[in-house]
Amino acid sequence: MTGEPQADCLFCKIVSGDIPATVVRETDTTVAFRDISPQAPTHVLVIPKAHYPDAGSLAAAEPQIAADVLREAAAVAAGDKVDGTGYRIIFNTGSGAGQTVFHAHAHVLGGRGLNWPPG
Repeated sequence: MTGEPQADCLFCKIVSGDIPATVVRETDTTVAFRDISPQAPTHVLVIPKAHYPDAGSLAAAEPQIAADVLREAAAVAAGDKVDGTGYRIIFNTGSGAGQTVFHAHAHVLGGRGLNWPPG
């Protein structure tokens, strides 16, 4: 949980450019890219460049970078013009919650009705 890149992490490889992604935004601390299996017209992942396994560990170690992820999620929504109609920011934490890549990331979903509860 040091924030250092992990050799076996898919998202660390996207950050380094070793794996291609459709990047929509990038800052000094974050990368936002389109999900390869979108669940809504807008489905973008916003990740910190630093590796932390989940949102809680990121927030504990790097609260400013956690805030950067949220700020970029809002910028993604504005860029895709779903900020006026509504969007969802989701952090899945743990395999039981559906997390499959253990690098903190936010899903930004919008562009269609998003009923609650999800599913």
